Amino acid sequence: MSKPQRISSWGQEVALQLAQLEPKHFGRVGVLMGGRSAEREISLLSGQGVLNALLEKGIDAHAFDPGVHSPVDISKEQFDRVFIALHGRYGEDGTIQGLLELLNIPYTGSGVLASALSTDKVVTKQIWLSNQLPTPRYEVLSGDSNWDRIANHLGLPIIVKPAHEGSSLGLSKVRHVEDLPAAYALAAKLDRRVLAETCIVGPELTCPIVGHGASVQALPLIQIIPPEAGYDFHHKYFSDETQYRCPPGLDPELENQIQELAISAYRALGCRMWARADVMLDAANQNKPYLLEMNTSPGMTSHSLVPMAAKAAGVPYTDLVVWILSQTLEDTLSPLGVHRS
Repeated sequence: MSKPQRISSWGQEVALQLAQLEPKHFGRVGVLMGGRSAEREISLLSGQGVLNALLEKGIDAHAFDPGVHSPVDISKEQFDRVFIALHGRYGEDGTIQGLLELLNIPYTGSGVLASALSTDKVVTKQIWLSNQLPTPRYEVLSGDSNWDRIANHLGLPIIVKPAHEGSSLGLSKVRHVEDLPAAYALAAKLDRRVLAETCIVGPELTCPIVGHGASVQALPLIQIIPPEAGYDFHHKYFSDETQYRCPPGLDPELENQIQELAISAYRALGCRMWARADVMLDAANQNKPYLLEMNTSPGMTSHSLVPMAAKAAGVPYTDLVVWILSQTLEDTLSPLGVHRS
C-alpha cells in the first residue's frame, strides 16, 4: 500500500472506530492540564482545547490542574481514564504516568519509561545512536567546559539548550565561540543538564506518529518556515508569522524516508499511542535527515502541529482528540508488559 493510501486508510479507520463508540464508553474523564513546568501556559491552552472537544462530543470530561491541586487528589476524582495535556516536566517525563500506573488509571500517550527517556534529550540521542539512527553530534556542557574544543568538535553555529525542556525554552543559536558561556548560563537557569549540538542548516520538519505495535504509522509531514527571528516560544504558539507546509512538497522518496525514520525513532524509545518527531534536513548534504527530539505529549493548541497533520489525513481536531482518548480503552498493559487488573 502506498503512503497516501496508508494515511487515507488511517483517516477511514479513525472514522470507523469512533462510529462504534458512545460517550458513555469513556466514563468520567480527567483532562490533566497546566502543571508545574515552564510550559504551563501552553499546557493550559492545549488542555482547554482537548476539554472543549470532549465536551462537544458529549463525553463526561473534567479539567484537573496538578499545578493547583495536589496530584494525589486525582484519586479522589474517580476518573475512569485521563487525557494528559501536560507538557514538560512533571507531566511529560514519566512522573505523572507513574502515579497513574499506581492508581491503575488508563492514560493517553507513552508509558513511564518511554516518557522519561524521551524527555531527556541526551538519553534520547544515546538510544538513537545505539540504533544507528542519525542525530546531530552533541556534547553535555558544564560551567568549566572547554569552549574552544567544543566549537572545534561540533562546528559553528551550535545549538545550546536545556536537556529536559521543550518549546525552545532556554535555547540559543551560537555563531561565535565567545557567546557559548552566555548560552550555557541561559540554559542552566532552567536545567542542571545542558546540551550543545551541531546546528543542522536546512528545512525544518515535524512528523506526527500514531499507534503502537504493528499498527504504528506516520502522519503527513509538516515543514516549518519560521520568520527571521527564529522558531522560538512566541513564534511557536502565538505568532502568525511562522508558515507551515503540509504536505511539504518534498520528493516522495525523501518524504517516505523521513517518515520511516520517525517511526524507527518512536519504536526505539518505546513510545505508544501518539508522539511527534522533530527533524532537520542537512541542505549541504543532499537533505540528509537528522532526528532532533521526540515529543510524547505534543501540543494541542490552535497553532499545534499534530492536529494540522491529522487534518491533512482527513481527521478533524475533535475526532483526533476522541481517537487518542479511545486508545486508553485498549490500554490493558503497563509499560513493562504486565496486565492491569
